[in-house]
Amino acid sequence: MDFSSPELIAFIKTCIQEDRGDGDHSSLASIPAGTQGHSRLLLKENGVIAGMELARTILNVIDPAIVFTPYHRDGEHLTRGTLLAEAKGSVHSLLLAERLLLNFMQRLSGIATQTAAMVTLTEGYKTKILDTRKTTPGMRLLEKWAVKTGGGENHRIGLYDMIMLKDNHNDSAGGITAAVNRTVDYLKAQGKDLKIEVETRNLDEVKEALNTGSVDRIMLDNFTPEACKEAVDWIAGRCETEASGGINAENLRDYAATGVDFISLGALTHSVKSLDISMKTHSI
Repeated sequence: MDFSSPELIAFIKTCIQEDRGDGDHSSLASIPAGTQGHSRLLLKENGVIAGMELARTILNVIDPAIVFTPYHRDGEHLTRGTLLAEAKGSVHSLLLAERLLLNFMQRLSGIATQTAAMVTLTEGYKTKILDTRKTTPGMRLLEKWAVKTGGGENHRIGLYDMIMLKDNHNDSAGGITAAVNRTVDYLKAQGKDLKIEVETRNLDEVKEALNTGSVDRIMLDNFTPEACKEAVDWIAGRCETEASGGINAENLRDYAATGVDFISLGALTHSVKSLDISMKTHSI
């Protein structure tokens, strides 16, 4: 990910302004102008770190004079008590950066840590772990980057880079066959080369999707592991397979054992527990 992109810089500036308003009056009121400070970024629980380069960018946007010294890289599995980084510069700038920096790093590290745990559960199987579009508005690219940092893979980024015909599409179009056929015509007319995935609710819908001859991936939505295995065996490599719905740490390995190509987990991003990280600052 490009942490110096104009889009990300603009987003960071918006977030800073949301927090600062017309001034960080707590710091301005209590600390003399020009005071220099030293901050230490500490990991307070075991996990996969994500956001070190983002932290550097945030500090640079707030105050280019801040000297940021990281001791670890994104994607490392680290233990509680690890010193992640140090920063030196204006105390006012460091305190302004603190909450935004931590909000980003804690959430992204939580996503990376949870993803890594899910990936570990699939060891020994070919199944890959995918994220979904169940992301925080405005933070999708960062959260999907954190999934990859934790060892997972990205599903489509948005509505524009893959066709995903879910039950609402199929029911509104008059069925799977009608939805797929219209989609093929649409892509041809638009000159677009996008993969087509179809969500299915039972084996009959799986067969219908395959019979169109135009589907790249079939999602097995809320299938039991037994039903998922039956569907995967029936598809037999004719297209990619993805399991989704009702899958968690307790049953994920059972789904991986079915031979499904992908398992998508909304929980990687929509209900993740942030990793505990602190930033302690004092004057020097």
